[in-house]
Amino acid sequence: MSAGNDRIDMVDALRGFALFGLLMVHCVERFELYWLAPHPDPWFDAIFALFSSKAYAIFALLFGFSFATIMANERARGGDATRRFVRRLLVLLVIGTLHGIIYRGDILQVLAVIGLVLIPTDGIRLNRTLLILAAIMLVQLPLLLRAWAASRGIGWAEQTPLYWSDTGLGTVASGSLPEMLAVNLWQGMAAKWSFYLENGRAVEIVGLFLVGMVLQRTALFARAGEERKAWTAIMIAGATLWGIAFLAESRTLPIEGPVMVVDSITTLFTRYRAVGATFFQIALFVLVWHSPLGRPLAVLVPAGRMTLTLYVLQSLVFTPVFYGFGLGLHDGLSNRATVLIGIAAFAVQIVLATLWFKAFRFGPLEWLWRSSTQGNWATPLRRLPQEQG
Repeated sequence: MSAGNDRIDMVDALRGFALFGLLMVHCVERFELYWLAPHPDPWFDAIFALFSSKAYAIFALLFGFSFATIMANERARGGDATRRFVRRLLVLLVIGTLHGIIYRGDILQVLAVIGLVLIPTDGIRLNRTLLILAAIMLVQLPLLLRAWAASRGIGWAEQTPLYWSDTGLGTVASGSLPEMLAVNLWQGMAAKWSFYLENGRAVEIVGLFLVGMVLQRTALFARAGEERKAWTAIMIAGATLWGIAFLAESRTLPIEGPVMVVDSITTLFTRYRAVGATFFQIALFVLVWHSPLGRPLAVLVPAGRMTLTLYVLQSLVFTPVFYGFGLGLHDGLSNRATVLIGIAAFAVQIVLATLWFKAFRFGPLEWLWRSSTQGNWATPLRRLPQEQG
């Protein structure tokens, strides 16, 4: 989800890549119902290795990038976009909450709530300070604290996370539409927030927000073609972090001890590997974009320009396919089939987005988000005849 008047096609393409990754993970997860009876195989493992914990992380980083773009554009006009950004978050919160009732794995609500931390950080002018704060977030101090406390038998740390318990997935799998909506509204959202808060993802998102702000301030995306050395260094650093975390995990695990000590350490390594892989993927994408091999990536730009619409559309299409109120195919398809279905569905979305932008300026939900944020419903959605073609 981008902002500002000066769009960067490469960033839109990267956002489209992240949207594709989210869809692939959601498809093999059957939009959460896979976890009722997990049955991993090479197809499932490949999708998770490529996209799980990385696709949403790219979105989080680009969310911080968009925030910094909004604030910088407003400052250039001599204004302050703080109130407008708060309204932007509130509108996104409403959209995300409504979407979360349909699909409990929604990330829009999470980004909207955690996005509030961006506002005070905008006053920090030193990029080095932002990077230090980002590093503190990405180190995962809460997980380290929980591992230490659980090892000493401290009560709060020994409590198993809420999301480990039954969160009503059985109702989603076999219940009616009203039953599914009701269970997602309460148990589903509680489980989701438990997952983000207790699994380290919430603080990770804050760290990625801050990195995205620095990328905007330093124009590393805008001048990516001239900053290949910097992006190569980021790619190497990401691969190094992933490799170190992988080696440390292989030498540390499995371990014996209290359940929450083991879980905290396992989750810690997962988060480190995911962050390293995310930076590697972003940097590799940027470098490929600015190489002779990058031209095919441009096909992702239209999808990246309407990620909000397409993200919600994915749930509207697939929950009736997998959930009990619809076809109930969550246990009737192989992992291979869900991967192929996801690829085909995203190809259709690319075609739809490409055709849409021939006649319209914004995606439908993007226009709604923009207009409701600005309080200006006169913003034209359709392109003028001379702009079409």
